[in-house]
Amino acid sequence: MEPVNPRHRDASHQRLREAALDPWDSGVLPNTESLNRAQASLPRALPNEGIGLTLTQRHILDDIAPGFNGASASPNYYGFVTGGVTPAALFADNVVSAFDQNVQVHLPGHSIVTDVEFNALGLLVDLFALDRSVWHRGTFTTGASASNLLGLACGREFVLRAAAARNGTSIDSVGEYGLFEVMQASGLSGLQVLSTLPHSSLAKAASILGVGRANVRNICHDDNPLRFDIQALETELRKSDKASIVAVSCGEVNTGRFAACANDMRALRDLCDQYGAWLHVDGAFGIFGRVLDDSPEFRSITLGCEGLELADSIAGDAHKLLNVPYDCGFFFCRHPCEANNVFQNANAAYLKTGTYAGPSVPSPLNIGVENSRRFRALPVYASLLSYGRIGYRTMLQKQIRLARMIAGWLFDHSEYISLPAMSAKGELLDRTYIIVLFSAKDERLNQELATRINETSKMFVSGTSWQGRQACRIAISNWKVDEGRDFALVTSVLEGVATGKSERPDEV
Repeated sequence: MEPVNPRHRDASHQRLREAALDPWDSGVLPNTESLNRAQASLPRALPNEGIGLTLTQRHILDDIAPGFNGASASPNYYGFVTGGVTPAALFADNVVSAFDQNVQVHLPGHSIVTDVEFNALGLLVDLFALDRSVWHRGTFTTGASASNLLGLACGREFVLRAAAARNGTSIDSVGEYGLFEVMQASGLSGLQVLSTLPHSSLAKAASILGVGRANVRNICHDDNPLRFDIQALETELRKSDKASIVAVSCGEVNTGRFAACANDMRALRDLCDQYGAWLHVDGAFGIFGRVLDDSPEFRSITLGCEGLELADSIAGDAHKLLNVPYDCGFFFCRHPCEANNVFQNANAAYLKTGTYAGPSVPSPLNIGVENSRRFRALPVYASLLSYGRIGYRTMLQKQIRLARMIAGWLFDHSEYISLPAMSAKGELLDRTYIIVLFSAKDERLNQELATRINETSKMFVSGTSWQGRQACRIAISNWKVDEGRDFALVTSVLEGVATGKSERPDEV
């Protein structure tokens, strides 16, 4: 094995730090030459003799890394809600790799890692202004998709147990007996997820859990696809042959807007209690609105986040607005035993936790999908300690203000359409969170709008559709946001695209 040369090691670490923390000077997307070189450098087969550490480092930094995009490193990557990596989180993530702890069983005399994870969950609960006595129970996941899977799995267990009790059967646990057996014993013909404009990860979770994508249903008003039609929802919940999970979108993927306010959440809670349904919140990035204060500037956002504490479970993404590395999500559940009913490692004596005096810290492998887990809680812990509630509030305020500056500019522009369409600019700005949705008025330009914007490599947007027409989405989530600098860049690019004067990298 090749010995590590301290000089080479330090040089490689310095290049990594510069790439992660210095201003991103490269294009938001890699150029064609860099991509071709990276692809050509990939070996066609495993060599018999290794090339050693030093050459491997050079290969990755000189050949592979130039083919990366600036999704996390650049504040002008606006595709999806990607976020970045704060310096504290980057440091902690390097510690995670160096010490390579497996966070699975809570063994207090063995390692501190489960205590740190449990503490980090508590800090998140504090950040979101939730009650620790109710919500300091949950786990870290790979992302909101996995967290939604946990939410629907716990909900499935809960609603089918309730149905079994109503039917007088003791076959009441999917985790123990299986989905078909419990539904048959409970006299049910189906299980459904009722939502409004649900994220695709909810349909994926439904597919995995045996609910089925076709049983994820929109129960919305005709004139507002994001708001629940409470009367139609009750009609569904009242069906005695169906068990139901109600899923609330806290931050819809295209617009960033909220599906419910406090009054809606109270109505949903009452209906779920009345009919034995589970209330889940997909708060991937929307839950971060609870970090804001009650100032009038952000009141529409804080109103959209009120009442989340009435849910049974909450899913969220940490690698979005918390700005910690991929992959990291979180899951909270107010029912202390429900996750264990689904995910416990039964008949595995070697995974048992010993007796000890101290707080009740669950073993993560019994409340989530993975038995072997990266210590992804440490970057969360480090970044929360580094920034605190006020630091994260300031970060989010900058992101919202930039989004509103761009939305206002688009509203006034003769060649663009701000979406959803509104007659008053003030209302549009008031309801803008961190996502700006827009299209071009000219149909030919609109067909290639995302491509034209992204070809500049100065910024990146994701293409989507709205009401049957193509649209573009700017999602602002990076901790490096600077309102003045980024507004000037974005409007310069959009103006150039609208007038046909945008510069492509090969034209500069």
